[in-house]
Amino acid sequence: MDEKTAELRDIFIETTGSETVTERQTESRGSLADVDDPEEVRARVLDLVTTMRDRYEFETDCADDDLVNLVVGYFDGESDEELALELDVPPETVRTARLDLHLVRDADREAPFDMDRLDKLLVEGADDDAIAERLDEPLEIVAQFRPVAEADIRSSRVNYRFRDDFAELLTDDDLSQRMAEDARNDGLREATEDIETDVSL
Repeated sequence: MDEKTAELRDIFIETTGSETVTERQTESRGSLADVDDPEEVRARVLDLVTTMRDRYEFETDCADDDLVNLVVGYFDGESDEELALELDVPPETVRTARLDLHLVRDADREAPFDMDRLDKLLVEGADDDAIAERLDEPLEIVAQFRPVAEADIRSSRVNYRFRDDFAELLTDDDLSQRMAEDARNDGLREATEDIETDVSL
């Protein structure tokens, strides 16, 4: 357990009186890292996405296939803007979908205050007005960083299970690049299917 997780655990116990902070992890179905078939990897990513959708209330209505493409692109190093072009959605939607999936970028946490303070206030159940007052920040800033902190808290409560499983499946650079390229090609093919061409030879 890292220092941040331990701190969140202590805060949770103090405020709820319960030590049940994380779920017991179930036995995994084989080693994720040993899978090198892109279709099998995609199926496992889809399984994780659908499990998360069942467990959490997603903020976007992105289709599961789009979320799989988002996860693959994220681990291939694509920016929110690049992913937005591929998925034909605004970058803000990509950001929200990422946070739904516990995929937080370091840049998401670059707040003008200590994010640990926001984590603590959220665990205590503070609303946006109270948080803004305690942090001495505008409500717009609180609204920007609250989803980031909430995603980190949700992830920590399951021992970062989903994030780590995604990473284990997709940290093979060659595999993730191949899958990302396939996803891009599929998106390009769909985008051009209805375009009629009139070429005279």
